[in-house]
Amino acid sequence: MNNLHKSALVLTIVCALSLNACYQSGMAAKLETADSSKKAKYLSAPLISNIYTADPSAHVFDGKIYIYPSHDIDAGIPQNDDGDHFDMQDYHIFSMDSVNGKVTDHGVALSIKDIPWAGRQLWAPDAAFKNGLYYLYFPLKDKKDVFKIGVATSKKPYGPFKAESKPIDGSFSIDPAVFTDTDGNSYMYFGGIWGGQLQRWKNGIYDGNGSKSDSQKDEEPALSAKIAKLSPDMLSFDGSVKDVIVVDAKGKELLTKDHDRRFFEAAWVHKYNKKYYFSYSTGDTHYLAYAIGDNPYGPFTYQGTFMDPVQGWTTHHSIVEKNGKWYVFYHDTELSNKTHLRNIKVTELKHNTDGSIELIKPMLK
Repeated sequence: MNNLHKSALVLTIVCALSLNACYQSGMAAKLETADSSKKAKYLSAPLISNIYTADPSAHVFDGKIYIYPSHDIDAGIPQNDDGDHFDMQDYHIFSMDSVNGKVTDHGVALSIKDIPWAGRQLWAPDAAFKNGLYYLYFPLKDKKDVFKIGVATSKKPYGPFKAESKPIDGSFSIDPAVFTDTDGNSYMYFGGIWGGQLQRWKNGIYDGNGSKSDSQKDEEPALSAKIAKLSPDMLSFDGSVKDVIVVDAKGKELLTKDHDRRFFEAAWVHKYNKKYYFSYSTGDTHYLAYAIGDNPYGPFTYQGTFMDPVQGWTTHHSIVEKNGKWYVFYHDTELSNKTHLRNIKVTELKHNTDGSIELIKPMLK
């Protein structure tokens, strides 16, 4: 075989391997080959390697860090924009005495088989503590394949948790995140477009034949995350569901076409220097962005991004303070190199003197 034929053969093999490794979802495409992962350098190491975990919601309870993530499994379902391949069945809860400490897996805290109204897909959860109880909030498709948000309770932060018999009345979509303010009031932020079904809800009514992506109205304000005040018992909404409005520096709402800045999913709120930081994922452009407001309801003024894209299609986070330092918990696909099999990580998050957040680069060159 002459050198020309050898070069052509090598080129053909390389192209075939690259095409086979390419996963395209919606507007974005990610090339995740074994070779590229070996060359990649990561800012942080996976916290857990015995199972796949994602969407970490971290909290400090009784001086310890507790992490409430999704539990990824390989369900053998083809990938699609609705996220059917993310077919999670239960939750494991993890704890750490410190950010650099040993991680303890407390085992299964809640299983889909123990939720009376369950259909499928236990996605990104969150947790809260009040009234001497721990509350686990979770998105789950009901038996009609519509995402609702449920709640389960336990006397211990690591469970086991017992689910309520029905989802929270008035809840819909995905990614619940509960923020308790310094005055004791608690609020749930939630919502996600595309597979999260937020775009299919209008005036409290679900349209099963609605858009599979967003509002499809590029020049109109983007779909908003939702906020609802929680009742004192933390089991229901206390009042109506409202929009979480994100505006630009001129006070104008971000538009649907603004994929680099608009809300997609993964809402989170933390409070710093008496300001409320609303952070979220831009989804198909893979940034973690943030906006700042003067109260839990907003409006929130867009500030920029604080984390560049991770390896993998999805990005989801939480922000927590421990011993005077702030940390962001997030995930990528370092261990598996597969979009639906993720691993959680943590790194320090720094607020600048002007209140902005220092940009984090999860992939090192």
